[in-house]
Amino acid sequence: MIELAFGLAAAAGVDLYWLPLGAGGHSVRLNGRVYEAVAARLERRPTCDLYHSALEVHVQEGRFVIEMTPVRDANGAERGAVAEGAVGQRWAGRFRIFRYEVRRWRDGVIPDVADAVGGPQRLSDDPRQAQRLLDLVPSVPTPVWGRDELRLGEMWNSNSVTSWLIARSGTAAETIPLPTGGRAPGWVAGLVAAHRRVKRVPHLDSQSP
Repeated sequence: MIELAFGLAAAAGVDLYWLPLGAGGHSVRLNGRVYEAVAARLERRPTCDLYHSALEVHVQEGRFVIEMTPVRDANGAERGAVAEGAVGQRWAGRFRIFRYEVRRWRDGVIPDVADAVGGPQRLSDDPRQAQRLLDLVPSVPTPVWGRDELRLGEMWNSNSVTSWLIARSGTAAETIPLPTGGRAPGWVAGLVAAHRRVKRVPHLDSQSP
């Protein structure tokens, strides 16, 4: 029994994946490059490679994938969806095509994980910290994607969800390195929201047209 408990604790942990924006999707990649080119010119800096992020959490109960993705259909529960938010404009969230979901998916799949730069980055081996992060997912803020609705200084997106969860679970998310020459828009928004203890935006929780 002691050996079994030790094995479960050793396997527990939190892994971060840096995924090139638009991996597997040409239109997303092109739009990202246009966005970054404009942002770099306005900020008078060189262009960077853009990344979005996902988490994989191992606890005694099993392995879970945590990621923000578009709402594919009405079967979000099968993918572990625990929260939804609007994309672009709050009113647009009435329609499924303009909604995102936050997944806490047991035995789930990160679609573009094969393209992750550097593979999984281990953030913690602490089983209690891993469980805390997992428990926090349903309470993640859900403001409008692509906008700074909460006045955090940066738009809200998948990176915001990731950094919020990491910071609230007790890891120093500010010290996590990005791939060389890379940028993760939205990361700072999640950190600011975590420090301000911003709570869930409930306006879409009960909508499912």
